[in-house]
Amino acid sequence: MPTTLTAFADVTTSDSALRRFLHGLPGVDAVGLEARAAALGTRSIKTTAKAYAIDLAISMIDLTTLEGADTPGKVRALSAKAVHPDPTDRSTPMTAAVCVYPDMVATAKAALNGADVKVASVATAFPAGRAALPVKLADTADAVAAGADEIDMVIDRGAFLAGRYLETYELIKAVKEACVRPDGTAARLKVIFETGELSTYDNIRRASWIGMLAGADFIKTSTGKVGVNATPANTLLMLEAVRDFRAQTGIQIGVKPAGGIRTTKDAIKFLVLVNETVGEDWLSNHWFRFGASSLLNDLLMQRQKLSTGRYSGPDYVTVD
Repeated sequence: MPTTLTAFADVTTSDSALRRFLHGLPGVDAVGLEARAAALGTRSIKTTAKAYAIDLAISMIDLTTLEGADTPGKVRALSAKAVHPDPTDRSTPMTAAVCVYPDMVATAKAALNGADVKVASVATAFPAGRAALPVKLADTADAVAAGADEIDMVIDRGAFLAGRYLETYELIKAVKEACVRPDGTAARLKVIFETGELSTYDNIRRASWIGMLAGADFIKTSTGKVGVNATPANTLLMLEAVRDFRAQTGIQIGVKPAGGIRTTKDAIKFLVLVNETVGEDWLSNHWFRFGASSLLNDLLMQRQKLSTGRYSGPDYVTVD
């Protein structure tokens, strides 16, 4: 199996070449995609498997606060919750990451104090992505310099929807380069497509391939700031894209649905999608994440119910 992008070297040499490639991808059968996503969402799992799934889902959460009213105190509290999601039960897994704005990266990093929780930072004029390239690169570089382990960037949806595919590719590639630190290590890059603004499943597939060709470590559905965010169907489509990409290149890419995933039932549906579409290789927080804030509380309540037989209710978990 090849393990490089050599086979696709000619695809990104010009806008016309990239356009031919993207529009040559198989069209998405919307009815079939949605039907399969819905069918997988009906799968039920046994109690022992549910306990495992809840812990797995907790470990995959990017615990997120992306509000204009964020304060250092809120970020420190969120970081403490990421390390000990349930202070009454230290067997509860840590979350995968804390996701904040660039100016809060240093605060989160200090609060985590070496814990095995990543600091993710949004960048590139999140959430709209409406800024000049130098501004986007400076935004990324500032976050990386402050200690971000991961960067969640947004594509320019205007450029993509106008058919400027090479411009979109070059933006992602430039941000990927800005993720590299002076010592040669790099922050992992998650590329957000804002699927709710891309209009069609074909566009989501094309955006997925642009992101993967440009060097994304993860492809991500949404910012969580628009009306339509992660859905089982758009996540299934992106999982199929990373599966096909690895089959052709040997390179594995992660997937992160974000926005609108609020309950344990929702999270388990997405884990079933992962297992049935790409398999166990993606069932870890290195390759699959949930972008969420309120999801963690419901997972903790369901976890407590499984362990004690009683439903504690929302008063027994911290309010983010």
